[in-house]
Amino acid sequence: MNNAKKFDWKNLITNNILYVCLIAMIVVIAIISPSFLSWQVVSDILIQSTPKIVLAMGLLVVIIGGNNDMTVGRLAGLAAVIAGSLAQTSDYYLKFWPNLPEMPLWVMIVVPMIVGLLIGLLSGYVVSKMKVPSFLATLGMQMIIYGADLLFINKAPNNSQPLAGYLDVFNKFGTSGIGGFSYLMITSFIVLFVTYLILNKTTLGKNIFATGGNRDAAKVSGINVFKIDMFVFAYSGMLAGLAGAMLAARTGSANANYGAGFELDAIASCIIGGASFAGGIGTVPGAFLGVIVFSVINYGLTFIGLLSYWQYIVKGLIIIIAVALDMKKYASKG
Repeated sequence: MNNAKKFDWKNLITNNILYVCLIAMIVVIAIISPSFLSWQVVSDILIQSTPKIVLAMGLLVVIIGGNNDMTVGRLAGLAAVIAGSLAQTSDYYLKFWPNLPEMPLWVMIVVPMIVGLLIGLLSGYVVSKMKVPSFLATLGMQMIIYGADLLFINKAPNNSQPLAGYLDVFNKFGTSGIGGFSYLMITSFIVLFVTYLILNKTTLGKNIFATGGNRDAAKVSGINVFKIDMFVFAYSGMLAGLAGAMLAARTGSANANYGAGFELDAIASCIIGGASFAGGIGTVPGAFLGVIVFSVINYGLTFIGLLSYWQYIVKGLIIIIAVALDMKKYASKG
């Protein structure tokens, strides 16, 4: 009598649906167009993904902490405009700040990050102290940020024109690299590593998971949930600022519509990567792979010549299927 257990393929696929989706998409696209598997294409996908990877890392921390942040897309757009306004050459005919001397690279990156951090702190305060649900609070903040962005870019002499005329050092940050890796890729990998360390190797990370898992129990155990809320929103805002600067550097331009809808991609990436809206669950590798899945969709469908409209259909199907299987998996454990 054979007592060996039959291998459960169904359970294997259910528990690794993200990897299955990614591999299936790559195989189908590669069959249609074999050149899709070239290093150049892989590099292009990674480079295009870098701002969204950074956004997803900030949002992942917020979601694990039991909240949501709808500001990150518009905040990245505001940050792109701020970075672009600081990156212009002194002789550009539509220089945003006519009397401002040419800035070093770190200013173009750090200033948008500081702005994002401050806005994140404000969002955290509204959510934690004023008790406004995070979805509604950050949706309201998203509108405020977009309005501020429109007013900012409308300043004379720019008058709502797309920002351009960047310094070489800023353009190189967005388009060049070292050792076969672009500076944007290196930056996003650093963010991945730092976020992983925070969540998995620090007491702060444990407290974020605990707060998201059960806020009342976290309070009873002595965790200062207000500080946790402030940190997660500040971290998300700061990374949105960095993502905006990266986006402006990569494209060589910026306008008020940059970052529109990025928050939805970032949320979807975290969720199909295993994070839960209920809080207390999520991983850095999962969120990273979630971003790559959507980047493969965006790039791959265009690569094989399909209309970009199909991207929305495929994205929606993947989100629904992945979340449904994820809910089924957790229900079976319960």
